Amino acid sequence: MKRNHIPRELIMMGKKVVLIGALDTKGQEFQFVKDRLQACGIETFVVDTGVLGDPLFQPDVTADEVARAGGSSIEALRAGNDRGTAVAVMTKGAAAIVIALEQQGIVGAAFGMGGTAGTTVAAKALQALPIGVPKLLVSTVASGNTRPYVGVKDIMMMYSVIDIAGINRLSRRILSNAAHCLAGMLQHMELEQEAEKDKVTLGITMFGVTTPCATRVRELLEEKGYDVLVFHATGTGGMAMEALIKAGYIQGVADITTTELADHLVGGIFDAGPDRLEAAGIARIPQVVSVGALDMVNFGEPETVPAAFKDRLFYQHNPTTTLMRTTVSENQELGRIFATKLNEGFAPTIVVFPKAGVSLLDMDTKPFDGKAEREALYASIKQHLRADIPMVDMEQDINDPAVADMIADSLLKLLETNKRG
Repeated sequence: MKRNHIPRELIMMGKKVVLIGALDTKGQEFQFVKDRLQACGIETFVVDTGVLGDPLFQPDVTADEVARAGGSSIEALRAGNDRGTAVAVMTKGAAAIVIALEQQGIVGAAFGMGGTAGTTVAAKALQALPIGVPKLLVSTVASGNTRPYVGVKDIMMMYSVIDIAGINRLSRRILSNAAHCLAGMLQHMELEQEAEKDKVTLGITMFGVTTPCATRVRELLEEKGYDVLVFHATGTGGMAMEALIKAGYIQGVADITTTELADHLVGGIFDAGPDRLEAAGIARIPQVVSVGALDMVNFGEPETVPAAFKDRLFYQHNPTTTLMRTTVSENQELGRIFATKLNEGFAPTIVVFPKAGVSLLDMDTKPFDGKAEREALYASIKQHLRADIPMVDMEQDINDPAVADMIADSLLKLLETNKRG
């Protein structure tokens, strides 16, 4: 078989693909992936998370070492004979081991596979790695709800189609694809250029109904030489941005689309959790914040909308997304929440409020046009916002170019002031 080699720089750095899984029950499958990667000239580093028995082959980190990193021992887990406890301990231990390996500069990529237990253990370990490190998880549950396993990290999940139980005609193809996928990611990884390291990274939040505004802001910031990350405000998008801010990856924010606050308040499916709109304030990075898509709460198909909302105003965005108009009282509360979160932060902050509409649907003659709702939101923010946080009133709707220009210009000024300070 022809050997393809990873870049010389990666070899010199000692980077390897870390394989994480149970070598007692999945040893044959891990050996297969290991062999495929080595045939591509890629070194591996194996972490055994098996509890039931001895590994099929010798790992680099034993199951007992993983168990001890998780606060127990393999003997204690076997004696306890409690699957739930064992999975919890090995999950904690595997994540701790991977973090240590990353700190030592060993991790070039990471791979895991298994059923529900194996997926849980490997997923937490993969989530512990920085964004950008290739992460692949072959799982029997990858065709369902993958959010618990992916979280806010760039984890690629591949559905195993059949159970991971031996090497056969189908599993051979799937696991080969997985190994070669990892090999490709490593072999084509471009080492970061010095110029890119010096580039300031900014975050922007966007929704379909705020796309014109976010696109113009992104283009204006990119013209000034900034590296701009755009996050889709679908719950996980907001969570991802907040996580990257906390990690120091983002140095400024144009938080145009704060719609996830509405889903958290009312119970929609795009809930980013209770900490949304807080990371920038804690990190003290410049932020310009607006009220994009606070006119709506998101649900799935029409039949999934809770019965308590049956008399509300809806708009069918697409076959799988149903939008519900926020009410005057909800906007009053959203304004209070919005202002309170900004008040508690320490970041240079400017609020931009588009008084003619907060989305493509909240405009004159459009389905969610709501002057009373916008006025309630505006008045509540104005009432609760700290006096030293500027609030810029715009007579246009959020997707008017003038609003985008104001958001971009305001952020650029904050960034420049922050740089001088």
